[in-house]
Amino acid sequence: MFDGRLFSYFSLLKHCFLCVKPTCENLMEEINQKIKAIINHFNLNNYAFSKRIGVTGTTVDSIVNGRPQADGTRKKTKPGYDVLLAVIDEFNINPDYLFGKSNLMLKPEVGLIPTYSGMPQVITVNQSGDENVVFVPAKARAGYLSGYGDPEYIETLPTFNMPHLTNGTFRCFEVQGNSMARTFSDGDLVFGKYVESLDDIKDGRVYVIVSKNDGIVLKRVINGIKKMGKLILKSDNVDGNYPIYMVNAEEILEAWDVTLFASSQMPEPVDVYDRLQELESKLIDLEERLKKNA
Repeated sequence: MFDGRLFSYFSLLKHCFLCVKPTCENLMEEINQKIKAIINHFNLNNYAFSKRIGVTGTTVDSIVNGRPQADGTRKKTKPGYDVLLAVIDEFNINPDYLFGKSNLMLKPEVGLIPTYSGMPQVITVNQSGDENVVFVPAKARAGYLSGYGDPEYIETLPTFNMPHLTNGTFRCFEVQGNSMARTFSDGDLVFGKYVESLDDIKDGRVYVIVSKNDGIVLKRVINGIKKMGKLILKSDNVDGNYPIYMVNAEEILEAWDVTLFASSQMPEPVDVYDRLQELESKLIDLEERLKKNA
């Protein structure tokens, strides 16, 4: 069945077959510029944009910046049907915008109902092309809430590479406060893997949730997205005043599944261990008494 979303694209191709070569090149150049404008609109770099539409960073770079030629010039690659369709679907782009028939980049419904993104807004990579782990210290929490999608802001945060954190995008957050005491302490570092879909959140696991109203929080989560469009957030510290509360799906900006943590504090022994240790001490004392009385 013909996909009407790209009817303009096929109309453009038909026109190209009938026109002179310079005019076709100008039309394709216009699409290159439109794609660059879309990347800038969503505060993405070429690499992050490529992951969102399922192509390599080299492909996007060749479309936007062009491939180096022997004579020192750069020849821009024409985006194919699959690339254009991916851009339209992923970012809800108005097809007429791509082909110069409209100045409206987004479809009318875009922006009215925010949707959770399957990829972080900004990703950083090292010289080898591997993703870095971005570190968000406690003092940067307020800035991160407004700058999580700003490449220039993310570049101001510390980054490092951890070879064993692969198959996903990871971010490191510094724990602030005692709401998760006995599991995590103030100042601990938690490493979260980006959750591609809110439906993937598993009940009872710990996540870093970034939301419009609550900022960055570390909580144990119950997933109520399908039933009521909300996440239920719980604290592990039962001794303090940390009530259970809910956050609406449309308020959630990012979710990170905590898979690793680092702490400078040695954990306190659990109650069972305390009792076993006390029993062991009594047995040793009893053995010593028996030896003396023998």
